[in-house]
Amino acid sequence: MLLQGNQRPRSSADLPPLSGPGRGMFRLKDTATMLILTDNRNETEIVVSIESLTQAAIIFVMAASIIILNVLVVMTILNYKGPSEVINCYLLSLAIADLLCGVFVIPLSIYPAVVRDWIYGDVLCRMVGYLEVTLWAVVVYTFMWISVDRYLAVRKPLRYETLQTKTRCQCWMAFTWISAAMLCSPPLLGFTKPVFDKDAFVCMLDWGSMAAYSVTLSILVLGPSLITIVYTYTYIFNMLRKIRSGFPFHDKEYATALSENLSNPSHMMSFSLIVAFWLSWTPYIGVKFYEYFTGLRLQIQYLHFGIIWIGFMNCFWKSMLLIMLSPQFRLALRIFFMTICCKYKGRLQAELIGMEADD
Repeated sequence: MLLQGNQRPRSSADLPPLSGPGRGMFRLKDTATMLILTDNRNETEIVVSIESLTQAAIIFVMAASIIILNVLVVMTILNYKGPSEVINCYLLSLAIADLLCGVFVIPLSIYPAVVRDWIYGDVLCRMVGYLEVTLWAVVVYTFMWISVDRYLAVRKPLRYETLQTKTRCQCWMAFTWISAAMLCSPPLLGFTKPVFDKDAFVCMLDWGSMAAYSVTLSILVLGPSLITIVYTYTYIFNMLRKIRSGFPFHDKEYATALSENLSNPSHMMSFSLIVAFWLSWTPYIGVKFYEYFTGLRLQIQYLHFGIIWIGFMNCFWKSMLLIMLSPQFRLALRIFFMTICCKYKGRLQAELIGMEADD
C-alpha cells in the first residue's frame, strides 16, 4: 500500500491547484482507492485512502451519537421534578462521564484517522490519555456504588430510604470523581511519554513503562469494585430466587417490602448496564493481556481498531439500555420532550407525574 498517512516529497504528476494563488495551495491527485492532497507551502503530500475516510466516519458517527444521547439523559434527569430514586444520582454520574468522553476524547481521533498520525502534540495526547483512564475509573466506581444501592434496597427494604438519601449519594459521587482524578494523575507529571495507537487512532498512556503504578491502580480500582459487584448481585439474585420459589419469611412486613423492592425494574436495568460495560471492554482487555504476556502484537487487520471502539461504544449502549429498561426514565423522557414544546411546563409536569402509576 502507498505510504498511507505519511508525508512524502511532492510528486511531479499533480493536478491543477484546488485554491487560488497567493495562499498555501492544495493540489489533488485521484486514484482508484485514495486521494493525495499536496501542500505547496511545505512541499509535502498527505495520502487519504477510502479506508481512512471510512474509519474517520465511523468515529464521527459514534461521537455524535454518544453526545446526543448523553445530553438527552443528563437533561432528562435534571428536568424531572417528580419522586425519583437515588439511583438517578449514579445514572447522572455515568451520563456525565460518557458525555465528557464523547466531547473531549472521541472527536480528537477523527482527523488522526484521516491522516494516520497524531497532530495535536504530546501535551494534548497526555491529557487525552489521562482523561480516558479517569473517566473509566469513575464509571467502574459508579457501578460499585450502584450495586451497593441495589443491595441495600434488598437487604434493608424497610430502612432503605433512611440509609440511601440523595445528599449521601451526591457526596459519594463527589468523592468518586475526586478520588479517580487523583489516583490517575501521576502520569501527568511526565514520567512517561503518551502513546498514539496508529491502528485505533487513540492516544493512551504507556502503562507498560510504569508497571508498579499500573498494578497498584488496577488493584485500587478493580479490586473493590469487582468484589462488591459480584457479592451484591449474587445476594440480590439469590433473594429473587427465594421470593419466586415461595420461601417462607417469618417477618411478613419485611417479606412484603422485599417483594416490592425486588419487583423494581432498576435491579435488572443496573445489572444490564454493568454487564454491557464489561462485555464492551473484555475484548480489549483480553487482547492486551495476551500481547503483554507473549510479547507479540497481533497483526490482524482492523483488530485493534475494532476492540478499542467496541469498548468506547459502551458510552452509547448505556444510554440505550437505560431508555429500554427503565419505565421511570421513559416517563421522565416523555415529560422532558413535552415540556420543551408546551408553554405550561409546571402544570404539564404535575399532570404527567400523576400518570406514573398508570405506567
